[in-house]
Amino acid sequence: MMEFPQAFSLSGQRALVTGGGSGLGLAVATCFAAAGAEVILVGRDAAVLERAAAGIGPAARARPFDVTRTAKAGEFAASVRRACGPVSILVNNAGMTVKKPLAEMSEEEYRRVLEVHVFGAFAMTRAFVGQLAESGRGSVLFTASMTSFLGLPFVIGYSTAKSAYVGMIHALATELAPQGVRVNGVAPGWIDTKMFRQATANDPARLAKIMGRIPMNRLGEPEDVGWAMTYLASDAARYVTGHITVVDGGAVHGF
Repeated sequence: MMEFPQAFSLSGQRALVTGGGSGLGLAVATCFAAAGAEVILVGRDAAVLERAAAGIGPAARARPFDVTRTAKAGEFAASVRRACGPVSILVNNAGMTVKKPLAEMSEEEYRRVLEVHVFGAFAMTRAFVGQLAESGRGSVLFTASMTSFLGLPFVIGYSTAKSAYVGMIHALATELAPQGVRVNGVAPGWIDTKMFRQATANDPARLAKIMGRIPMNRLGEPEDVGWAMTYLASDAARYVTGHITVVDGGAVHGF
């Protein structure tokens, strides 16, 4: 039987987090590092990544890369291995959204959202799966969303992408299990981030509607998502795959 501290430890693991320079990605990387993992922060802005890595400490490294450059994902994975060593945890967290009514959203805007979330995550998972399998305890994690389960207006691209993650998690969990790779996701509810505050600052009706369906009557904190992912990446969850953990204060069931 595993001892309690060791079961939740990520010591000896190396995690790569896309969109790791800020927001939920940074929170996940920070929690991973606190649990003993080395973390590699990936994103487009090198300066943002370097500041984030410095804030975490010596366990963190910055590796700039745009996940939409899917044809280069294999080269990037090889470069990470050479510079940092093989990766045992991959967090597909990079994302973006376009908030517009359906009639006003262009095909290009819709496609751009899918390129980051869906095609980017597909390419990164394909590129790193060999390293994950080699570790003998590989884990792929996806940052899903409330829109994976609920209908939210004006974010059709984001809703499509996050719903696609549900299918990707289920399919990859069954395909990769024989290789010793587990695949799970975390679906955050409404989390107290800079982006959330900006989105609701001038929209009191929207904020009231959000708070009205959260039974715990408060927003989540970024580390709530980070610790959920830490559990799923750890040996404590070694028999958990194909699962999406909802971290939402009960909002998905709220009335």
